[in-house]
Amino acid sequence: MTVRSVLDTKGHQVISVSPDAKLSAAIKILSERRIGAVMVMSGQKIDGILSERDVVRVLGERGAGVLDEPVRSVMTSKVITCRETDTVSAIMEVMTTGKFRHLPVVESDRIVGLISIGDVVKWRVAEYEREQEALHDYIKTA
Repeated sequence: MTVRSVLDTKGHQVISVSPDAKLSAAIKILSERRIGAVMVMSGQKIDGILSERDVVRVLGERGAGVLDEPVRSVMTSKVITCRETDTVSAIMEVMTTGKFRHLPVVESDRIVGLISIGDVVKWRVAEYEREQEALHDYIKTA
């Protein structure tokens, strides 16, 4: 199964903020949308990604005063991406090895989606259930 399959099921919507947005505004978006990360973008260009982990880390290091700082001072600027043709197994390995939970999907220098580890797990469980059902049906008809 490919990343495209996951995106076709979950959708291609990507929530983003400007690198100049205040951290408090980005946190509000994370909270209201009940998501774990937002892309940090200037137009169509990816500048970084801001995750819940980034927020917790910087609050622990610098305190609540950081809430008035721009997202660019907190975001993860080295963003690993994947393509729609990558397999779910491959991106699981990338996410596990890199110890991150969100992976932007990029095609032709354009972001076309964002995959979370939750999306991957949900997809793998559904795939496992489909396989189990197919085996069960096969055994019943044998």
